Amino acid sequence: MNITVIGANGQIGKLLTQYLAQETEHEVTAVIRKPEQAEALEQLGAKTALADLEGTVEDLIKVVTGSDAIVFAAGSGGSTGDDKTLLIDLDGAVKCMEAAEQAGVSRFVLVSALFAYDRAKWSQEIKPYYVAKHYADRLLEASSLDYTIVRPGGLKNDPGTGSIQIAEKLSDSGSIPRADVAKVIAHLIDNKNTYRKGYDVISGDQPVEEALKGL
Repeated sequence: MNITVIGANGQIGKLLTQYLAQETEHEVTAVIRKPEQAEALEQLGAKTALADLEGTVEDLIKVVTGSDAIVFAAGSGGSTGDDKTLLIDLDGAVKCMEAAEQAGVSRFVLVSALFAYDRAKWSQEIKPYYVAKHYADRLLEASSLDYTIVRPGGLKNDPGTGSIQIAEKLSDSGSIPRADVAKVIAHLIDNKNTYRKGYDVISGDQPVEEALKGL
């Protein structure tokens, strides 16, 4: 598959790009915002393309045309305000969905947040972030795309363990290394059993490959 990773310079995006380019037979296009970000990703084995999520849908169509799958792993980051959360995590994601539909790219994986569907479980400290994730998820669910929504728990920079707990809805909260989130995405991207579904995922005791086979 030719996989386009939106937000490839982000923490999950970069790990995913590296995993796909070095551990699989997929071809990867890493979508970045700044030209100076290209060299490091190209050294990982990816092609790069420039796009601004605050730009137009038409510009995004040019970037994703010819892809077999799109992964939206972009985020505004914790150092920006609520305005950027709205523009990137919500509107940026929706623009990419629109671009995918118009470009005829049916497979779309979205990185969301644990319990984004349940307002009662949202952290008050980052409530606007959850609002953005909640409505991006809902608009993807209403689209024509063969989507999978990945809702990781608290993100950690620890080395990946390779073991997870995953379900359409988990009862317990938890955390997960970003490296394991990347591995989950890489292994479910061509798994048709995950189409038009969303999953909570945290660290657990089941190897990623085994856990995904049971979905």
